[in-house]
Amino acid sequence: MVELREWHRGRLIDHISLVVADYEACRRFYAAVLAVLDVPLVEGDGYFFADELFVSPGVPTTGRAHIAFQAGDEETVRRFHATALAHGGRDNGSPGLRDYHPGYYAAFVLDPEGNNIEAVFHGPARRSAPSVVMTDDN
Repeated sequence: MVELREWHRGRLIDHISLVVADYEACRRFYAAVLAVLDVPLVEGDGYFFADELFVSPGVPTTGRAHIAFQAGDEETVRRFHATALAHGGRDNGSPGLRDYHPGYYAAFVLDPEGNNIEAVFHGPARRSAPSVVMTDDN
């Protein structure tokens, strides 16, 4: 078990890029599960993105990855799991507490490409800010 007094999010990852074979299946899957998490999906010409996640079609694909999305509460984790299963995901760990640290509540699914996608709620905590906001100073 990890013993930390303070957690930092949004410092390490700038973006994650997935290259997928079945772009349309992934677009439908991520549009549905990200809507549950209140994260908008933005579509471009041959790609989509949501915050730090960028997805495009191609060969070779990126292979299996693990991505964990933050959820606001345990109910959102349960809705994420149900929505993922209803939109082409496969169960890879039903919603529940995990032994990673006290209060770690998560669910795991495999997306249409076999990536291990998690929704996690770390338990009640005070955040210093709802998100990192970057602005262009030019």
